[in-house]
Amino acid sequence: MMDTNPTVLVIDDDAAFRDSVERLLSALGLNTRQFASVADFLKSDPPDGPTCLVLDVRLPGQSGLDLQRELVAANRQPPIVFITGHGDIPMSVQAMKGGAVEFLTKPFRDQDLVDAIQVGLARDRARREHEKSLATLRERFNGLSPREREIMVQVAQGRLCKQIAADFGLALGTVKVHRSRLMRKMKAGSLPELSRMADKLTLEPEAA
Repeated sequence: MMDTNPTVLVIDDDAAFRDSVERLLSALGLNTRQFASVADFLKSDPPDGPTCLVLDVRLPGQSGLDLQRELVAANRQPPIVFITGHGDIPMSVQAMKGGAVEFLTKPFRDQDLVDAIQVGLARDRARREHEKSLATLRERFNGLSPREREIMVQVAQGRLCKQIAADFGLALGTVKVHRSRLMRKMKAGSLPELSRMADKLTLEPEAA
């Protein structure tokens, strides 16, 4: 795999099934961690790298769908591949509406499971990259002076330097210096790029 430590978390009360999935994924170079119940899973520390859950719908105690709802409520949404031996259409609809990658009914082909897991890992990889990029932008924005932040918000709104100068009672040259400095600190190569950064940060004038 391209990144370090991709991990598949298998939550199923059937030990033989968990072992078979682990053997299958180990042959593909994927790390696997097994859990017999949702309670066991919730006690564990999350993996560092990209993650995908292979989750049985029917489990002792909390069900797989219960866990999905709990993760969504906590804004923790690792990609989930649901598996079940007793699925029905309302159940699968509920799972997919909750953001599941796939809903597989036993028995299923190994390749179908592998394909779904690869989609889940790719989705989590993209999410992690997005969060990393956003954290970098926030760090750069927090490194701006208060005035530079104000001017960045105004520039991103499409306002001209002379308009900003008039609004803030500053000399035009002063605004241009601030704009040049903030663009360098944000590592923005152009005004459109700066605006895209502001969009990602969801900057609003009143937040300046």
